[in-house]
Amino acid sequence: MKESIEITETTVECPVKGCSEKVERQRKDFKREERFKCPKHNIYVSSSTWEYPCELDNLLWKDKADLDLFKKIKTVKRESRIARDNSEDAVTWNVFRFLERNNLINVFLDKVIGVTVQESEVIYWSYSQSQNHSWDMLEKARKEFELVPSKGSEPDIMIAGKNALIIIESKLTASNENEPSNLNVENKYKTSGQGWWNEVFSSDFKTVAIIKKKYELSRFWLLGTWMAKQKDLDFYLVNLVLSEREKDIEAVFKRHIKESQTRRFTRITWEDIYQLIFDLEFSGTDKDMIIKYVRNKTIGYDGNGRLQRAFSIH
Repeated sequence: MKESIEITETTVECPVKGCSEKVERQRKDFKREERFKCPKHNIYVSSSTWEYPCELDNLLWKDKADLDLFKKIKTVKRESRIARDNSEDAVTWNVFRFLERNNLINVFLDKVIGVTVQESEVIYWSYSQSQNHSWDMLEKARKEFELVPSKGSEPDIMIAGKNALIIIESKLTASNENEPSNLNVENKYKTSGQGWWNEVFSSDFKTVAIIKKKYELSRFWLLGTWMAKQKDLDFYLVNLVLSEREKDIEAVFKRHIKESQTRRFTRITWEDIYQLIFDLEFSGTDKDMIIKYVRNKTIGYDGNGRLQRAFSIH
């Protein structure tokens, strides 16, 4: 892709090197319309990113088993922007599916998070491979805590084992600052689960979810600790971020939660996972592909039309 693109009030240059095509400049919401599509490369272009015509163009792993799993995930996954260059969902799939394909999930858990998990299952966006639908414990938690269970919480990755439950909330370009769109959730969260909120939080809902804008993390902490308690599991809420971002998120969020020997919140980085993969003493096409992918991954263009590298890798 071009290191920089020309952006005017009305047009945006195609980001592919050597292409002189320009398309109409998009405003506000990203749209997949012909007027925004490069006629040579069939990608939809905006001033900040681009989108492939097909989701599979943004995925690394396309063996039959991968595509079958991806198709099943799509039956439960609600929102999808996987075709977009700066999609955190696409990066999440490419990295964690690599780990799963190569039997490295437990190595990742041990080396990066510091937890040993027995008989782990990777649950992508609520889809349980063993149950062939949304994970039943998450469905129970949604019914217990969510105003509209069918539109309830959808963790990026859950790893469920015999002794522990890990929820991984991944961030790429987005931050952890968010608020509830419906303030009516407050009473539901505070009173459900026999007052579970007070068991696992040291701050009230308004403080952590609205004033401090940590609604998403607080929601996953609430549901995750409750699910783990039902199954008598240790619980880990893991915030996966870029190494240069949200360096203080542990200190900030831990002020509002009650950790214990059986429940923890921790921050890890995409670069941590890259380093783990890079240091692994095995070789092969999969490893070569993921190393190249992470090294070259971009997250669209900044306000001055300059290409942004996703990861800080030296």
